[in-house]
Amino acid sequence: MEACPCAAARVGVAVALSRMEAGLIMLRRLVQTFLLFAAVILSSHAAGFSHAGWDALLKKHVVVLRGGQATQVDYAGFKTDRVTLTQYLSSTSGVGRADFDRWSKPEQLAFLINAYNAWTVELILSAYPDVSSIKDLGSFLQSPWKKRFIPLLGETRSLDDIEQGLIRGSGRYQEPRVHFAVNCASIGCPALRPEAYVAERLDAQLEDATQKFLSDRSRNRPEDDALKVSSIFKWYRGDFEQGWRGASSLGGFLALYREALGLPAETANRLAAGKMHIDFLPYDWRLNASSGKGG
Repeated sequence: MEACPCAAARVGVAVALSRMEAGLIMLRRLVQTFLLFAAVILSSHAAGFSHAGWDALLKKHVVVLRGGQATQVDYAGFKTDRVTLTQYLSSTSGVGRADFDRWSKPEQLAFLINAYNAWTVELILSAYPDVSSIKDLGSFLQSPWKKRFIPLLGETRSLDDIEQGLIRGSGRYQEPRVHFAVNCASIGCPALRPEAYVAERLDAQLEDATQKFLSDRSRNRPEDDALKVSSIFKWYRGDFEQGWRGASSLGGFLALYREALGLPAETANRLAAGKMHIDFLPYDWRLNASSGKGG
């Protein structure tokens, strides 16, 4: 019996449609990659420094959890776009110290936060997927934050050089909320924001990051007659006691965010007056990965 020509035609159409669909998927991926490259290239030709390339990568590879209280990072996806990440990192390395010093303070701080976060991702990718914590990338003699592998502002620097030196140690910024913006690739760390920090919205972005971190009950919560908060407040306590918005104590700073912490006004007043005990929760150093080892 001869095969029905109509059936053969239907099979041929199905095969053609399947190939067309596969081709469209590949085309979409190529367009996404092209747009990422274009964003980075355009940023290098802008009048000022642009974080468009980093912003595009974050929007593509950061997974938002619990309304932004936490995020996970698709390091496998970042690895696929490693060339684009490298292009952005190279653009940060191309900034001279003299040019940097001429920028406004918001421009400087946004640049340093983004550089810190991008170079942290690069450090994780140097070992991914064979890494379950950023601490795996250190040694008995040297923590991963002390490794000098970052060409930035005319020197080869470490992550600590950026955070502890350029941001905190410079005395230029006096901005405690930066601790909720720099990301150490760990579950215990404040979220890696799914967009780049930019000068024109920096204050609003920092405030949003602070509110969301403090509203996360897995890391900051009232319990019994005490307030249990992230160890970040123990390690950097002094930064929260330097008079920012009038807060000269850790309790005073936290009381500014009583609504995010879920505290009634009376309890917040006791906290600000030093009449409420503050405990520090253990820090979760596991990798903040969305998939693969450590996810």
